[in-house]
Amino acid sequence: MSTEPSNLQPSNARASHTEPSEVHPSPAETSHAETSHAETSHAQPSDAGQEPPYRAGFACLVGRPNAGKSTLTNALVGQKVAITSSKPQTTRHTIRGITMSDHAQLVLVDTPGLHKPRTLLGQRLNDLVRETLLDVDVIGFCLPADQRIGPGDGYIARELTELQQARRTPVIAIATKSDRVDRRRLTEHLVAIDQLGGWSEIIPCSATRGDQVEEVRQVLSSYLPESPQLYPDGVLTDEPQIIMIAELVREAALEGVRDELPHSLAVVVDEMVQREDRREGDPMLDLRVNVFVERSSQKAIIIGKGGSRLREVGTNARAGIETLLGQRVYLDLHVKVAKDWQRDPKQLQRLGF
Repeated sequence: MSTEPSNLQPSNARASHTEPSEVHPSPAETSHAETSHAETSHAQPSDAGQEPPYRAGFACLVGRPNAGKSTLTNALVGQKVAITSSKPQTTRHTIRGITMSDHAQLVLVDTPGLHKPRTLLGQRLNDLVRETLLDVDVIGFCLPADQRIGPGDGYIARELTELQQARRTPVIAIATKSDRVDRRRLTEHLVAIDQLGGWSEIIPCSATRGDQVEEVRQVLSSYLPESPQLYPDGVLTDEPQIIMIAELVREAALEGVRDELPHSLAVVVDEMVQREDRREGDPMLDLRVNVFVERSSQKAIIIGKGGSRLREVGTNARAGIETLLGQRVYLDLHVKVAKDWQRDPKQLQRLGF
């Protein structure tokens, strides 16, 4: 293994930004860089024996497509609230996941990936992200360690820098997917992140392996305003069930398909009805769900030979839905063509965008 610079320890440490082009590790108890922002003061150590003030608020995870935002959201919440896929641009809505500790309630807003839009849908997704950024207390900028810093990251960094200057919102740079690279590559990535902008903190983590997920939670929570709980105990998301069901179907449909398909696939729950005349204690929910694509060739991909792939999609989606709802489900899937729906304002509105 190659020797690392002596001033950086990516494993089990977080970095507090001080000067441009320098990344300094600090132990978990080290205070953050001094960061002032509009509506909240950063948490300071409490006097001995004194309970720290309770904090609650919103954090937005932002980054380019497939940066690990949804996986990190699920890891922080401890349960699946956002869909994940190996395909980029899978998140289409702002998904809120709620995570709590003894002294804070953190509401995580998982957003679509910011990117250079090529369609009306892409533009609307970008607008959705920007609107969300204006309403949160702290931002987590996700930059995957297994990918070099690129133009897309620079584009987002410039947007966040403008937001920092205008609203003084703290931005935590998070090096996601740290388990996919060795320590030398992770060191290089942390230095590149530091050179990208003036971040309040820099911290590496692996959501899939659980490395430093708790540290990410603590860092984000420390920038929240003092506030009572915003949601009752036990609530993990405020997303309507119908949206969660559609997202689970979409996640199942995205696996194992060609790269262009995620951008062309939308899911709408058409009907959700409890089946009558069921035995007590054995309810069954009937779901009719429409999967929309833009071309007949894409419809054939989703259905598969003899309907084999659609059955697989249904089986995988049903398992997730039954876990979500805690009851048995009959899932009736239909694939339909809505030609060029990403560019048609009327069809976008009909499909919920």
